[in-house]
Order: sequence, then structure tokens, then C-alpha cells
Amino acid sequence: MAKSKWIYKCKSCGFESSKWLGKCSACQAWNSFEEQQKVKTSVSKGSQKNSDLIPLTLVNEQKENRIQFVDDEFNEVLGGGLVPGSLILLGGEPGVGKSTLMLQNLLQSPWTSIYVTGEESPNQVRQRAQRLHKQLNKNVMLLNTTDLEQILDVLKNNNHPLVVVDSIQTLYSNRIDSAPGSLNQIRFCSQELMQLAKKTNKCIFLIGHITKDGQLAGPKILEHLVDVVLYFEGNRNHDYRMVRAVKNRFGSAMALGIYQMTHKGLIPLQDSSQLTLTKRNENHPGLARSVSIEGIRPLMVEIQALVGNAVYGTSQRNTNGFDMRRLNMLIAVLEKKCDLQLGNKDIFLNITGGLKLEDPTVDLAVIAALLSSFYEIALPHTSIFIGEVGLTGEIRGSNKINLRKEEAIKNGAEHIFLPPSPNGKQNQQYLEFENIPKLMEHLFG
Repeated sequence: MAKSKWIYKCKSCGFESSKWLGKCSACQAWNSFEEQQKVKTSVSKGSQKNSDLIPLTLVNEQKENRIQFVDDEFNEVLGGGLVPGSLILLGGEPGVGKSTLMLQNLLQSPWTSIYVTGEESPNQVRQRAQRLHKQLNKNVMLLNTTDLEQILDVLKNNNHPLVVVDSIQTLYSNRIDSAPGSLNQIRFCSQELMQLAKKTNKCIFLIGHITKDGQLAGPKILEHLVDVVLYFEGNRNHDYRMVRAVKNRFGSAMALGIYQMTHKGLIPLQDSSQLTLTKRNENHPGLARSVSIEGIRPLMVEIQALVGNAVYGTSQRNTNGFDMRRLNMLIAVLEKKCDLQLGNKDIFLNITGGLKLEDPTVDLAVIAALLSSFYEIALPHTSIFIGEVGLTGEIRGSNKINLRKEEAIKNGAEHIFLPPSPNGKQNQQYLEFENIPKLMEHLFG
């Protein structure tokens, strides 16, 4: 027999309260409490199952027969393919291409699949499929409903191994007294689909929306519930897209896949330099290159800097794809340690390709680009700068340095500027410097 009562729950951290609170005492979020119905189910003693302790050594080892897509880039992000019985959450901003990515993979897959469309009509899905793939795949079945009970009935009576739910925010269950998209509905529907996936060994994808704060809409417990969490990222002003694994119980949680959006769909990119590097034959002041690590994947990046006189009296600072506070710190280091007067200069910094970098190892390239623009001296595009810059002006080491070197050499690097290594050996290709003043003297005299 079920008993229910109404409670207030924080949508940020899941903290429960018997009354509404303006500020959550657990995560300090403001106006985050929503009213929900809490259901308690009483279970009789006779219905309880006995649980026996099993030694770990006696647990039977089961080999994972993963489901492979034609898209190797997507397989890599998933950790080598799909594990039967897994629940995968794919989140991203509206219009970034989540539905395109999943429909494209289903159309190319030899496996039978069910595409649950709650946001688009079957005709709209067909039109999109024809744009992506001229020859429609008869193995893809459409289910146009948002009723969870109907979806569960269809999935139980079919043996299709792949299921895509687009989107989880549109589903509702009559057993929950709240509107579709509410926290209670999202959590309940996800739990029901998870239980079905485990019982039937189906691989179920849940497509979720991103809020304005960059978080997956719904309670945080949804990310703990699923087996894999993928974020689909991209800039609408650029044609590149990235699938980033945030959580993966069956593989690396740092994998990254890169795609290019075209009128025929998403094209996997093995060579990321096509999007991040500017194709040019001559050198220009204010440009420097580095190697950033996104997850476990090295990316060649190009930093563009512009340093000019402040014509409006007050100097301006503006960045695109780089942290403003870190830029101000690097400017302060140049002023203090290199005796540069940058207080009356306008400084603009841009990361090409629309990337957003958080890797501190690109600090050295930012410094080099700023100095190049300040002195109006161009740096060779075959020079790569790898290193983190400290407040005292020293150049620090970075993680995965060998992986960064290999990526730089693969992209035609002739000179790689690095922090000092333990062996202290230098050659014409690897140039090591202890601090920024010595680097500046070497580059600009």
C-alpha cells in the first residue's frame, strides 16, 4: 500500500525540506526548491527477497559483447562501443545536433532500433533522415508518444537492442502527479527506463536539454542514475561539435570525439587541426600555437592576440575562449617581470575555432602571442609553445608532455618551447627556458 505526502526538494542538489526555503542550506542555491509528491511504498515481509553474501572470487566473469556503431569516433567516446543493458544520457544545448547525431548513427547501424520521438512528428524525423542518409534504414522504427506506460509496453514486447528517447523532458507517467519535465517526472521515468534496460539488456539513450547554467535539466541524481553521461558541445558560429564523456562506467570518463557539422550531417574528424589552426603561408604578429589536452586527446590550438593603444582613455580587456582572470594574471606577470607598460594598452585575445580552453599549459603561447603583438614581430607558425606560467614568471612543466610533443611534431613543428626538463638536455628542436624574461630575450632580443 502506498502513502504519499508533499515535500520541497532542491533541484540543484536534491536536499529535501518539509517547507519552502529561499536558500538551500546544503548547496547554498537560491530559489531552487520545488514542490514534489513523495511516495512511500510499504513492502510486506513475505515479499522481501533473501540476499546472500557472495565472495568476489565466486562471481562469474561475463565478457562484454559491445554493440559497435559505424562511427568510430562515437565508439571511442563510449569506451569501445555500447554495453548491453546500459543507460546513456546525451545532453546539449537546443539545436546543437543531439538528435542529428543519434539518428545518423541509427541509420548507419545494422542493428534494429526504436526511435521514440516526443518533440517531433514522424514526418519531421523522416525528412531529417533523408537529408542525412539517402537510403532509409528499415531497421529504424519510430514511436511517436510521450506516455511512459506506452513506451514500456512497446519495449517489453520487442527485442530491438537500441532505443533512443528524444527527449527525457517530454515523457510523463500517470502514476506521478506532476507536469511533464518536472523533477519528479524526469527522475521517475528515468528509473523505469533504467530497470527495463537492465532486465532486457537493451541500450537506451536519453537525450536531455541543457539549462542556461550549462547543467542537464533535471535533478543531479539523474547523472548518478545512468551508466554514461555525454555532453554534446559546440558553438553555433562555428561548424565543429564535440562529444565529451563526463561519466562512463564502461570506459574512460575523459574521452572526446570531434565532428564537423555539414548539410549532410556530422562528419567525424580524426585530424582536429583542420578546425583549430588557420591555414596561412605567411606569418603575422600576435599569433602563437600550443597543444592543449581535452580529456585524453591532444588538440593543436592557435592563440590570436591584439595589443594596441587605448584610444578611449580607459584600456579594454576582452577574451574569447580564454579565462579573463587568467589573462589579467599573465598581463600582470609581463608588467612586473618584463617591465612592460601595458596599463594604457587595449588587449584582445581569441582562441581560433571557437574553442574554450581551461588548460593552463597554453599560458606560454598566450604570453608569446601578447609579446608578438606588442613588438609587432611575427612568430614562425612552426614554433609551438608548451608550458604553464607562474606568478613569479617561471615556466612550469605540464602533464602528458610527450603526448603534446608528438602532436606538435605531427603538425610540422620545427621548434618547441618548453619548461626545463630534469635531464637538462636541449637541441635545435626542443628549446627549454626557465622564465619569461629569458624567453622574451630569445624571441625578441
